[in-house]
Amino acid sequence: MLDPIIEFFSRIFQMLGRGVGMVVAWFLWPFMAVAKWYNKTQGILKVIAGIIILGILIPYGWFFWNAAFIRNFDIDYTDKLGFQELKVAAGEQVSMEGGQATTKTCGRSALVDVASELIDFNVNQNNWMSGTLLYKIGLFGLDWDATPWFDNKASFQRGVHRSVRRVAVELADVMGRVRGTSQINKDLERARNDLNIREFNWYWGTTSPYIKQTSWGSYRQARLELMKYNNDLAACKATFDARADNLMQFLDRIAKDIGSTSAEIKDRAEKYNGGWFDTRADNVWMESMGQLYAYYGLIKAARSDFRDIIEKRALGSIWDNMESQLHSALLLDPLIISNGKEDGLFMPAHLTTIGFYILRVRSNLVEVRSVLDR
Repeated sequence: MLDPIIEFFSRIFQMLGRGVGMVVAWFLWPFMAVAKWYNKTQGILKVIAGIIILGILIPYGWFFWNAAFIRNFDIDYTDKLGFQELKVAAGEQVSMEGGQATTKTCGRSALVDVASELIDFNVNQNNWMSGTLLYKIGLFGLDWDATPWFDNKASFQRGVHRSVRRVAVELADVMGRVRGTSQINKDLERARNDLNIREFNWYWGTTSPYIKQTSWGSYRQARLELMKYNNDLAACKATFDARADNLMQFLDRIAKDIGSTSAEIKDRAEKYNGGWFDTRADNVWMESMGQLYAYYGLIKAARSDFRDIIEKRALGSIWDNMESQLHSALLLDPLIISNGKEDGLFMPAHLTTIGFYILRVRSNLVEVRSVLDR
């Protein structure tokens, strides 16, 4: 009686096995063809061919090694920054010894420290994948994002960068100046501009100007400019305007940003639900995870920078819940990203799952904003 059922599943797994075999064969055939040709060559031609092959294999080996996994991924990366122990808000005067202005010290911005740490994580602790030549060339001309391989790290990094870029805009245009009427801080302005450099920039391109500044070089420069601003802030030579309306606007922008991500997830989940065979579902997933990874630290940092406002409005429990939702989302780690139907029997709906957490976080953001707006 069980034989038909066993036979049915056997056929299913045989079909899956053949499909995987065809994909692997398609991926390996250029290498097999080159190896076969190389074995047939003789003398100096073989030496030249060997040098050319090594010139290709070594860069691709470097690329595969760097693209394979994310270095120093740590959900609780903010713990090492130590801003949770601070007792003052960003820009608030800490002390003045002897009554001299030169001895004043003020609170650093945890938001700037976290943004600097995230840039360091993206381009120093890890190689910035989206701007590398081999990522731009693709797999034998095929865009890496269209394949199931070696694109997840690049997507994650772009998600992190997207969040850092949003915070840099808010710092330069709103929080780093008094009520938007004072002069913009030059370090924050330069950092904002450097972080807006296109993620795929290499040393040169096919459009004018042909000689370009690399994306990772610009982001490293932005980090230095953010750190300079924070050092000036600690010396009371810069401004951080920790007002309730600034916090409200900051949370508004985050809510809109992750709301846009939620819409992208919804579109992918509804139109391309091919289960394990949707090769772009992992891109959407990893970019969303990168975004949440960054916002988890940035939201914790905002709690430190705006501590007086949060305590005065009794927002502690809502904020705890928001951080908890972000932390829970970052614990999701499926072996294979599946974009299945919500009511599917075999293939999970991972995009729908992360979309649920994103909506919960957005709901918390809206709730905090409504309290601040009263």
